[in-house]
Amino acid sequence: MKKCPIFAGVTEEDLSYLQQVGKVRQHAKGEVLFADGEPALGFYVLLSGKVKIYKLSPEGKERILHIIHPGGTFAEAAIFGNGLYPAYAEPLQASQVIFFPKKEFLTLLHEHSRIAINMIAGLSRFLRQFTTQIEELTFKDVPARLARYLLEVAGDEDSRIELEISKTQLASNLGTVSETLSRTLRKLSDDELIAVNGKVIDILDRDRLEDLAQTYKE
Repeated sequence: MKKCPIFAGVTEEDLSYLQQVGKVRQHAKGEVLFADGEPALGFYVLLSGKVKIYKLSPEGKERILHIIHPGGTFAEAAIFGNGLYPAYAEPLQASQVIFFPKKEFLTLLHEHSRIAINMIAGLSRFLRQFTTQIEELTFKDVPARLARYLLEVAGDEDSRIELEISKTQLASNLGTVSETLSRTLRKLSDDELIAVNGKVIDILDRDRLEDLAQTYKE
């Protein structure tokens, strides 16, 4: 749990309290952990696997907001405010989580302010992520969004990426459709910025890809 940003500064004593409150659970691929608009019963720390957080349009079209990786947390903001989950959560593969029930966890926050302070920092990080998403969708075109996504997934060292989601899901995450994503991948491949082999993408020219990620719509 100390690897989670929201718990990074807690003491060993605080960790022992957190372990008493948290409940380890196993969830199968495709199992809906919670639905948009449901009362928030608690929040989650992902121990293993991957979980997608997504919204559905009135027509049933899926829009992925985040892919949660081990060590990540989700739904923590939902235990405050109106107490409703703002989206859906579903494992992309068999996953293990720690579930923190709302009532017990809020009681713990009242008793241990350090945990509350760390949570504020974590929630601020998610707010910045949402701000970045809005900026990307508003001011950047699909090639720039895709370039930014590939660089984020690759990190500073890797040049090979294996997509963890389908290309349809990736298109949704980038705010576009599968056909446009396919054309964009083909264009970046033709321009020798990347090489695509199924779900495996190799970054061939990181400098040019970084330049593309920084471009804005004209």
